[in-house]
Amino acid sequence: MQQLETLLREASDLAEGIVVPSSAEIEVERVMKICNACRYCEGFCAVFPAMTRRLEFNQADVHYLANLCHNCGACLHACQYAPPHEFAVNIPQAMAKVRGQTYSDFAWPSALGTLYRNNGLTVALALAVGLALFLAMALAKNGTLFHAPLAGDFYAIFPHNLLVSMFGPVFLFVAVALGLGVAKFWRGISAGEPSAVAIAETAQDVLKLKYLDGGHGQGCPNEDDANTLARRRFHHLTFYGFMLCFAATGVATIYHYAFGWEAPYALTSLPVLLGTLGGIGLLIGPTGLLWLNVRRNAQHGDAAQKPMDRGFIALLLLTSATGLALLAGRDTSAMALLLAVHLGAVMALFLTMPYGKFAHGIYRTAALLKWAIEKRMPNPVGVGSE
Repeated sequence: MQQLETLLREASDLAEGIVVPSSAEIEVERVMKICNACRYCEGFCAVFPAMTRRLEFNQADVHYLANLCHNCGACLHACQYAPPHEFAVNIPQAMAKVRGQTYSDFAWPSALGTLYRNNGLTVALALAVGLALFLAMALAKNGTLFHAPLAGDFYAIFPHNLLVSMFGPVFLFVAVALGLGVAKFWRGISAGEPSAVAIAETAQDVLKLKYLDGGHGQGCPNEDDANTLARRRFHHLTFYGFMLCFAATGVATIYHYAFGWEAPYALTSLPVLLGTLGGIGLLIGPTGLLWLNVRRNAQHGDAAQKPMDRGFIALLLLTSATGLALLAGRDTSAMALLLAVHLGAVMALFLTMPYGKFAHGIYRTAALLKWAIEKRMPNPVGVGSE
């Protein structure tokens, strides 16, 4: 009977345009009020000084603070009210559940937001294998799956214009989907106008992964309460590895269109060197993150999101491993097969980006920018420290 009354009340609220908070949002509001009374963890990360600027936590505040949280875990091990205490304060877990919800709620198109719940390891690998198999079968039907060495000329297998027509729309869709999603999130949290100083501070915090140092420079706990900088370092290898690979593609594009220098490029050329360094970073970083993810304390984060986390890590690993294998075998008769496998992995990675773990970096950057703006404003409650 009570459940029926709750459902009827929620239906009435929805009909009147009232947004009903989810159980995850209610839990964040609850634990934030407890933390606001305690304030032992003020120095750990940006969440806690941002928290002290509020006495109540509406839905926008909850979304903002959840994405400001880096899921470090330090506050859980420091908290005197953490489970098994009756207050059961678990900030990393509560925030992680709301973060996953915001990715889905703010997704564009909104109908595809449900993909966040299904974008797991099996789906990621199945998509990569399926796309690679499709490309390999197409080459086999064409009679070009195995060939005489082509001196690394990828365009002899897949012409340049064909690759652009295949990947161009995907890249554009990823940029639009993520851009519109985070723009909706930004409007929802009423972030304000960013100044040049706030933007510069946010960029520095993102590039340094400032809030993965535990607030004391010793890092964050993983499987127990011992601090380690491993998560921060593996994140750096992953992030900068990805950016180097992106830079390699950008330089090659400039070579092709601005100077008319067509691939293949020498092993000592800038695109190849950038891509090689990026590929190595994307091997070491995701391998370390996967190792930490498997060993991580079960109370750090939302267990339901682990398949999505591992799916993204697996695609990063697959993309880097197949890319380096292609580089090593580009002068052999197996180049076409290696190219098909690599392109399948890359396509799978980008197709899942708007609805997978990649989104966390975009939303967290937006939350950090709001914090950089907010901290420069007068404290509306007149208490707390920053």
